[in-house]
Amino acid sequence: MTQAQLDESVDYLIKRGFEAPEIGIVLGTGLGQLVDNIENPVEAHYNHIPHFPLATVEFHSGKLIYGTISGKKVVVMQGRFHLYEGYDFVDITYPIRVMHLLGIKKLFVSNAAGAVNLDFKKGDIMLIEDHINLQGGSPLAFKGVSEFGERFVDMSEPYDVDMRKKIENIANKNGISLKKGVYASVVGPQLETKAEYRMLKILGADAVGMSTVPEVIVANHLRLPIVAVSVLTDECDPENLQPIDIQEIIAVANRTEPKMIQLFKELILEI
Repeated sequence: MTQAQLDESVDYLIKRGFEAPEIGIVLGTGLGQLVDNIENPVEAHYNHIPHFPLATVEFHSGKLIYGTISGKKVVVMQGRFHLYEGYDFVDITYPIRVMHLLGIKKLFVSNAAGAVNLDFKKGDIMLIEDHINLQGGSPLAFKGVSEFGERFVDMSEPYDVDMRKKIENIANKNGISLKKGVYASVVGPQLETKAEYRMLKILGADAVGMSTVPEVIVANHLRLPIVAVSVLTDECDPENLQPIDIQEIIAVANRTEPKMIQLFKELILEI
């Protein structure tokens, strides 16, 4: 990644009409319906954007969509990148840097995750308050990172407190049950063993997934306020663990997504 490559990506998108978006949104597995709420959408497929990685997961559609939601200009990533697809951390977070250079001032992130906290149930939404990085690396661990921002990034409060409070108030007002907790990010793509779920619980994780943390680290590197939610798609009880069904995970994400969309739309209105 070079500044010239980032500039080339940004120039392409500006020529496509991606003009001064205020909010960037990253959509997780099974969470694509938000794009139906975008007014006057303009699309750019990842394989057409210079220097962009390509989405390889079959249920990630792989495009940036620009338009308006709740009266504000947004740019939405429909389909993200993961370590388990063979990308490195710089690839995974390249789109965050591009959206930042386009002008976004806030970043919203969503993911599908497994509930490690057994008080949380399938179909719940969890507001991420903190995270544990178990992916074995960092998107800032490369030569020349200081050309893009401070090398040693403070992570004492990686998720924006003000936006978290706003999203809690929105949930209360609309009668949406909103859990709060710690998200653990692992490499994947295999799901966890019973012993690994026990370990995650001991470490203090409430939910586990295979994304989000690299994007959050880079957002903090860019001093970009971020809010993130997990849609909990399965219950990870090591004492009663059932074989996983990816199609069911996606179905639960689809059923829960309207609540997440409501939270995001009203948060966009308020900020």
